[in-house]
Amino acid sequence: MATSKETAAYILDQLGRPEHFSVKPMFGEFAIYADGKTVGFICDDQLLLKIMPENAQLEKRCERAPAYPGSKDYYLVPEDMITGDHKLRELMLHMAEALPLPKAKRKKSRG
Repeated sequence: MATSKETAAYILDQLGRPEHFSVKPMFGEFAIYADGKTVGFICDDQLLLKIMPENAQLEKRCERAPAYPGSKDYYLVPEDMITGDHKLRELMLHMAEALPLPKAKRKKSRG
């Protein structure tokens, strides 16, 4: 099941701070970025975050689930954390600080 654009927009709206958060469509789902770094995905209209030492406190509040069949597990963020937990955005920004910068894409040579 593909994620709706409305769900992705809703999650972004709940996070606030549009200068820090963005989404990009990927195969009918969305990748979610904090400060330009991929911190998770929005799949099947649900927010999934990478499992990292920086967000270990999610272990108590989130189930683990694959983002898509065959993927590694991510934290499945419950709806009440998205709508009512302003610590979520700070946690996602903390995750981004710990992640490496994306690799620069090579320009295609014309020839």
